[in-house]
Amino acid sequence: MLAYRIQHEGAPPRLCETDVPRPGAGQVRVAIKACGLNFADLLMQKGTYQDTPPAPFTQGMEIAGVVDEVGGDVSNLKRGDRIAVYSGHGGLAEFGVFDADRAILLPDSTSFEDAAAIQIAYGTSHIALDHRAKLQPGETLLVTGAAGGVGLTAVEIGKLMGATVIAHARGEEKLAVARAAGADHLVDASEDLRDRVKALGGADVVYDAIGGDVFKAAFRATNPEGRLLPIGFAGGEVPQIPANHLLVKNLTVIGFYIGGYLNFRPEIVRRSFNTLFRWHTEGRIKPHISHVLPLRDVEEGLQLLKGRKSTGKIVITPCP
Repeated sequence: MLAYRIQHEGAPPRLCETDVPRPGAGQVRVAIKACGLNFADLLMQKGTYQDTPPAPFTQGMEIAGVVDEVGGDVSNLKRGDRIAVYSGHGGLAEFGVFDADRAILLPDSTSFEDAAAIQIAYGTSHIALDHRAKLQPGETLLVTGAAGGVGLTAVEIGKLMGATVIAHARGEEKLAVARAAGADHLVDASEDLRDRVKALGGADVVYDAIGGDVFKAAFRATNPEGRLLPIGFAGGEVPQIPANHLLVKNLTVIGFYIGGYLNFRPEIVRRSFNTLFRWHTEGRIKPHISHVLPLRDVEEGLQLLKGRKSTGKIVITPCP
């Protein structure tokens, strides 16, 4: 089968032929129909992602497909089941073996592409805003990088939760995507973020995917008793947070990493995914997928992600 693999630590990934895996106890083999790309895939290539597995490994963190073979001690799945799996790796291949207890059965109305696009981006925003920040109806939510993979879902979910949403992104095209997802106010990256947000009444919750100077400006525009979620650092700089300013405004900075919950509270992730797939079936959320590419074009997809030339998600389809 074809797989996009990192063979040695420090080596660039490449598309190569490898053996089709067999499932062990508690596992299933999946014919992978769709795999979502994430910024973390780029970090894994540099070895800087916190959950980079030891080489050799196949990249691809979130998949959807059809159960092809069932290993021993698996009673909740059968061959032919349509499932989604937040796998962490192994998704950019024609087949993959995954733990059965991570699988979510898909509604018939949910496409494989949508299922691959929902898990990490929507799961991150849903758990961060609901479980961690406890966003309330009527509060103001500021989302930076609002047209990106996770940012766009934060706009959509924040609006569903009853917040007034301020979307920050670069350029008219990306801001239009954020508006279509439900943003009430738009701030271009060329504008003074602090001044614009303060003029709109300040932010009660900040969902920041950029870091650096953007986080600093958002921090200064946060209302007293506000909550800040540093979700990612796409701008390249991890912000240093002045603790004395936290005291003066009674602010809370909330750490959140969805992958961590798989280790110590996996039921939080499962509950969120079940909610999200139900919302999708009900038409309450709709993933924005800017590119769907075959496995042979995975490098093109990663370059689009790296160059910030995509909006929402990029999905790879290994199997027809």
